[in-house]
Parts: sequence; structure tokens; C-alpha cells
Amino acid sequence: MASFLTRRLLTIPATLLAVSFLVFIATELIPGDVARVVLGREASQASVDALRHQLRLDEPLPSRYLHWLGGFVTGDWGHSYTLGVAVRPLVMSRLLESALLALLAFVLLVPFALALGLASGLREGKPADRVLSVTGLVLGAIPEFVTGVVLLVVFTVQLHWLPSSAQAPSGAGLVTRVQHLLLPAVTLVLLCTGYVARHVRASTVATLTSPFIRAMRIRGMSEAQLVRRHVLRNSLVPATSALAVQLQFLLAGLVTVELLFGYQGIGDLLLSSATSKDVPTLQATAVVLGAVGMLVYLVADVVYALLDPRVRVGRARR
Repeated sequence: MASFLTRRLLTIPATLLAVSFLVFIATELIPGDVARVVLGREASQASVDALRHQLRLDEPLPSRYLHWLGGFVTGDWGHSYTLGVAVRPLVMSRLLESALLALLAFVLLVPFALALGLASGLREGKPADRVLSVTGLVLGAIPEFVTGVVLLVVFTVQLHWLPSSAQAPSGAGLVTRVQHLLLPAVTLVLLCTGYVARHVRASTVATLTSPFIRAMRIRGMSEAQLVRRHVLRNSLVPATSALAVQLQFLLAGLVTVELLFGYQGIGDLLLSSATSKDVPTLQATAVVLGAVGMLVYLVADVVYALLDPRVRVGRARR
């Protein structure tokens, strides 16, 4: 496990370097002059040229990339062109807000998707299996903004149970914050459940038809014991990778949900910085999301190896 973890950790710096370069190049391809966007259409060309020089936009691309990379590594992420604040605390605070929403959605997603997948797999070929499978597919196919609007109409407009905005008032307690985050979290859970449940169902069916399970049945082990001791553990192995994919989506794909529910998270910041050509904020946000994605997959690989020893043995023999 130590050597496996070490190898994975050693790949992160090189991957992050490649991500930073791609992000920097991508931001350079955004149409429009940054200096002109910052100063406005009425600014004189002399003022625009002066700002371009101040922002080092008149330097060659490799020089600007190395300067930006050096500052990013040392913690100097620059200042937002549109908000006029330091980028690093801005990005980290927004990331924390999105992490709270993603964590609540993840806590709801794991038991719900596992229960749905197990229930479907244990009833393979029966009407309940078809109903649960189709339900998961339908929920995953509906865009999140449609699901969010339906939830808003039902639970906010008609029933008045939950607030329409995910942004809780300043100084609000834990219960109030959860109430504000519940609708967007449920929107994300309904979108992601089908994907995870399908993996759990497939693993459950494969485990139940294995010779080992048949042998346990012959020895007299009850179905409840089989599910608790063997089926559930084996179903968690493929679900780990599926959950990792969905967790990364919960962190990086929150743009639509955050806009719909008025939440100031990392997705909202990514979109606003892209539309306003706030290059330092956009670059830092994209790189941080890339780092978070790699961390999520690293944790998923570790959990996968702990659940399935064959992964560790196979890699150790290479």
C-alpha cells in the first residue's frame, strides 16, 4: 500500500504542471482584450496600453506563464480584475462553500444510491428491478435545472417548506444552513443516483451468481447474512469509482445548480470570472478544481485498494 500510494503521489506534481499549462493556454484563447474589458470601451488606447504593460500582457507567452506559475506556487495568485480582491482567499472561500454543498449531497447520495442499487440487484429480472432501473435512468437523464425548478415549485412555491435560495443569511446556524442547502443537494443527488446505482446493481448481480455465494447458500447461510457479509462489501468496490466520479462532478459541475439557487460557490465564481474575463481568478479556480479532482481520485484509489486486496497484489507484482 505504501509503494502504491507513493507512486500515485509522485504523479500529482507532473499532472498539476500539465493542468496549469493547459489552463493558462485556454485562458489566453478567450476572445477580447483583458485590458479593454477592465477599463471599459471609453478608455483611451494609451490607458489600455499602460494597463497591458502593468499586467505583463505585452510580454511573450512563455515568460508570462513562468511568472504566473512562480507566483501560484508561492501563494501569490494575483488580484481579481473585477472584484479588486486577492484571488487566493476568494477562491478558497468559494471552494469551501461548494464543498459544504457537495458534502451534504454526497452524504445523501451514498446510502440512497447503495440502497437503490442493492434493491435492484437483489431483485434481478423482477418488476421491482425494472422499475428501480428505469427510475434511476430517468432521473439521470433529466437536466439538473429542470429537476431544480420542479423542486422549487413543489417545496418552495406550493408547500412553503424550504427556502428558494441556497445562500443562508450571514451568521446562520447549522440547521438554517442545511435548510437552505437541502434543495440544491437533493437536485444533485437525483442527478447522480442512477449512475452509482447501476454500478452497485451490476456488482450485486455478479456477486450473487458467483460460485462462492452458491457455496455459502449450500452451507446454510441466510440471505440476510450473505448480503451483509459479502454482497455489500463487493458492491462497494465498483461503487467507489462511480462515487469518485460523482464527487468530482459535485465539486466542479455545480455551475447550473449554484446559479439556479443563488449560491456563491466555486461554480458561480468560475462562470463569472470567465464571462468577465477575470483571468487571474479564472486560472486559479480552474487549477484548484483540477487539484481537487486529482485528490478525489487518489482517495478513491486508496479506498478501492482497501476494499479489494487484489488491486494491491496485482500492482505489487509488476
